[in-house]
Amino acid sequence: MPTRRHFLKSGVYVAAAGLAGAAALTGVRRSVAEEAPPETTSLRLPKTSGFTCLAPLQILDDLLREEGFVNIRYVDFTAPSQEENLAHGEVDFGQDFVSCVTYLMDAGVPTVMLAGVHPACFELRVRESIRSVVELKGKRVWAAWPADGSRTMLPIIAASVGLDPSKDLEWVIDFKHDPKDLFAAGEIDAFMTLPPWAQELRALNVGHVILNSALDRPWSQYFCCMLIGNVDFVRRNPIATKRVVRAMMRATDVCAAKPDWVAQSLVDRDIWPRYDYVRQGLDDVSYRVWRDYDSEDAVRFYALRMHELGMIKSSPDKIIAAGTDWRFIKEVRRELGI
Repeated sequence: MPTRRHFLKSGVYVAAAGLAGAAALTGVRRSVAEEAPPETTSLRLPKTSGFTCLAPLQILDDLLREEGFVNIRYVDFTAPSQEENLAHGEVDFGQDFVSCVTYLMDAGVPTVMLAGVHPACFELRVRESIRSVVELKGKRVWAAWPADGSRTMLPIIAASVGLDPSKDLEWVIDFKHDPKDLFAAGEIDAFMTLPPWAQELRALNVGHVILNSALDRPWSQYFCCMLIGNVDFVRRNPIATKRVVRAMMRATDVCAAKPDWVAQSLVDRDIWPRYDYVRQGLDDVSYRVWRDYDSEDAVRFYALRMHELGMIKSSPDKIIAAGTDWRFIKEVRRELGI
C-alpha cells in the first residue's frame, strides 16, 4: 500500500478527475510559487467522524502542507456543531450541509460558506412497510439534535411531497443512542444515513431506502456539503483562505481519482474500521462534479425552501449576502480553466 509521502510525490492529487495531467500539475505549482505566502502557516480543523462525505477534509493535511501550512491541528468539538466551533474561534475551517449552515447562520451563528464540495450524499432508510416519503406521515423520524442534517434536510424533503414536517412527522431527538439501535428496537421508523454508514446498513439488510440523494432529483442536482470558514479568519487571511480552498478542491479530486488510497488512509488513521464500507461509500458520492455545480445555486435552493417552511427568517438573498464568499473558489476555477 502506498504511503502518503509516495502519494504526494506522485502528483495524482492534482492530475485527478479531468485536470490536464502534468500541465495542470505544473500550473498549480506555479500558482503557489508565484503567490505571496499565506498570512499564517497554522490551521485548526475539526476532528470529524468517519463519514466518507467528509473525506476531503480528513485527508486535507498533506495538501495544506503543499500550500505552505506547517502547523495543522485537528481539534475535538466543544460545541454540538462545526458552525458553533467556528464561531467561537476554536477551528478555522470545516464542512457541513448547506441546510445546517443556513439554519445556524439565521439563528445568529456567524459562518461563511466558501465552496461547494460535493452534491448529495445521504439516503433515507425506513421500515419495509413504508414505500415512499408520503408514507412518513405519522411516523417517528430520528434526528441527533434540532440543527443537524436530518432535522434541517428531512423537513424540506417531506414538504416537497406535500407533508407538513412540523405536524405530520414525529421527531425523535436523540443524540446519545445509535439510530440503528433505535431502529432495531422499534423506537423509530426512519432515519437519514451517510456513507459508509449507509453501506454498512445495506450489508446488514436493515430496512430499505426510499430516497437516495445521489440519484433522486432535485437533491442530486445541488451541492449538499460546503466548505465553511471562520468569518474573522477569512477576513484577516485572504491568501491563506484561497490556499485552503484550493487544497480542499484538490482533496475532492483525490477522493474521485484515488478512492483505494483514500479508503485505506481513513482506515489507517482509525477514522473508520471497515475498508470495504469506506471504499464503497467513496464511490457513492459524486466527488467529480464540483466543477459543474454552482455553489450559490445550492444555497439559494435550500434557503428558499427553508424560508418558505418558516425554518429560517432570513431571505435567500440575505443568507447569500451575509454568509457566503465565492471569490476564492472563483480564483481556483480560473486557475484550472473552468
